Amino acid sequence: MELNQLNFHHLFYFWRVAKLGHLTRAAEELHTSQSAVSAQIRQLEERLGESLFAREGRRLLLTDTGQLVLAYADNIFGLGQEMLGRLQGRSAGVTRLRVGSVATMSRNYQENWIRPALADPALVLTLESGLLEGLLARLVQHQLDVVLANETVPADPGRPLHCRFLGSQSISLVGPASQWASRSLRIPEDLDGADIALPGPRHALRAQFDALCATAGVVPRLRAEVDDMAMLRLIARDSGWLTVLPEVVVQDELQSGLLVVVGHSTALQERFYAITTPHRHRIDMLEALLARGPSEQ
Repeated sequence: MELNQLNFHHLFYFWRVAKLGHLTRAAEELHTSQSAVSAQIRQLEERLGESLFAREGRRLLLTDTGQLVLAYADNIFGLGQEMLGRLQGRSAGVTRLRVGSVATMSRNYQENWIRPALADPALVLTLESGLLEGLLARLVQHQLDVVLANETVPADPGRPLHCRFLGSQSISLVGPASQWASRSLRIPEDLDGADIALPGPRHALRAQFDALCATAGVVPRLRAEVDDMAMLRLIARDSGWLTVLPEVVVQDELQSGLLVVVGHSTALQERFYAITTPHRHRIDMLEALLARGPSEQ
């Protein structure tokens, strides 16, 4: 099928039905009959050679192809609306970049990664966090443009994804400057019985740390385990305990002198990845962010 064979009138009818989720309401909005709308969508499906909707009782559900076509239709008609708004003085015309990140990732790392985008006045950022599987489902449905994660995604022929390595960082042991200034500890040898706060069991670092301690026969006194890095940062700042985390999480507290690095471990590494779909909609800023080398993060 060539582009000049694509009927955008049919595509618009599909878009309105998909957005409203109801054939009758779409027909009312379009000031036409339900049968006319159905006929337009059938002709689009015939042109594309794929079904766009599946019926479940009285409900219309998008197929996988329907999800993909909807994502592109959103861009096509969304840009059309922006163009009309700009011509009529109602909109400056913007590009939207939708970024998902796993909940266990450092917010400081995420901000460092997207910082170049913050200077682009024509860009609107949508930032979401959640569990990796939920974010990947939204990515595959083209509801997100990229997912930031601290673990790789297993190869799956049924769900092709691109996983780009962004960089890594070693993990540090931090503590309050009032107690630990000019002192240092070995990880994990000097942590037996020490009060400590750790990333939660779902964090990629936790299994690494537990394995190190088990190998060395060291048993720290666990005081808190926290999945959310923003909360772990507060614990590190206010608890008085030692905390194992990437330095980027507490970069502001280290710079201000509230916290100090008590020890490093090159055996513990957090790795960062950007996950995209092979057929993503091209966004210049996203391509620029993905093209940056690990040393530029």
